[in-house]
Amino acid sequence: MKYKRKEQRGLFDEEMRLEKLSQTNDPLEKLNRRINWEMFRRMLEENLKKEDRGRGGCLPYDYVKMFKIMILQRYYNLSDDKMEFAILDRLSFMRFLGLALSDRVPDAKTIWSFREQLTRKGVIEKLFNLFNEELEKKGLMGNTGKMIDATFVEVPIQRNTREEKKQIKGGTIPEEWQKNQHKLSRKDTDARWTKKNGKAFFGYKDHVKADTKSKLIEEYIVTDASVHDSKAVEELLDEGDAGQTLYADSAYSGVPVAKVVEGKKMINEIHEKGYRGHPLTGEQKEGNKKKSKIRARVEHIFGFMENSMGGCFIRTVGKIRARAMIGLMNLTYNVFRALQLGFTAA
Repeated sequence: MKYKRKEQRGLFDEEMRLEKLSQTNDPLEKLNRRINWEMFRRMLEENLKKEDRGRGGCLPYDYVKMFKIMILQRYYNLSDDKMEFAILDRLSFMRFLGLALSDRVPDAKTIWSFREQLTRKGVIEKLFNLFNEELEKKGLMGNTGKMIDATFVEVPIQRNTREEKKQIKGGTIPEEWQKNQHKLSRKDTDARWTKKNGKAFFGYKDHVKADTKSKLIEEYIVTDASVHDSKAVEELLDEGDAGQTLYADSAYSGVPVAKVVEGKKMINEIHEKGYRGHPLTGEQKEGNKKKSKIRARVEHIFGFMENSMGGCFIRTVGKIRARAMIGLMNLTYNVFRALQLGFTAA
């Protein structure tokens, strides 16, 4: 019987494979080339750097490298365990992170711990604002009009009894949960159920204000899923929006929102809504149709999140973590949208 001689790995096998990846237009290589990740270093170090605890133990992972893992994880919507495996398994991930085959790879616990640090110290919102400042400097924010909308961000469904649900809605924690901290840590008492078009959702809402020209997210507010879209308007708008046109669907129609828009000195182009006994006139329908040509652009944002970012779903528990993860989702969207707009690091 003849045996095939086992082929030995060549010295340049990894380099050849990476070159092949480049020939197939690896999107992560493009991301590294166009985004100056060092712009985030100072903020990360100022917020996360701890005092030297003395010698011993493994050196901590580079903050910028860990932040890039957060962006990768959110873009592909991977769990911590799957993220660890993907870094080990994919050469494109390793190259994006600047890792060689012989380098240490952060495990799932390290990834979780880094995200917890970002969450506890409110760093993600700061990073979101920092990147938006860069986009503003590059002239990518059109500042000719704003559009607002909201999307559901679902979380794992909680299996609670009727009595437990009643207590949670009333703002109290079931006594049994308080006695069992392990169980309590797995219960999301901030998320809420709601229905839209006959479909039930459990989780939170991502309320965004975006630039009509660039489709970049400028501001965001996170609430539980039961909060009506219109409730976030006043917090989303600011003095810098004065003189610009505001577009939104009919969920934002009504006197209360109209007063907020007027108070912010914006031009109201919110869709009009018909009521029982008072249907929309032909003129109003035509007006809504014209507004839709611009307002519909906000749907492209959520469409990208659903189709290119693995969906609007997070695995965290509680509003604090939800706010951080949704902020990361919005930041990740802006990073990839910036590439589409031709953003290039200085």
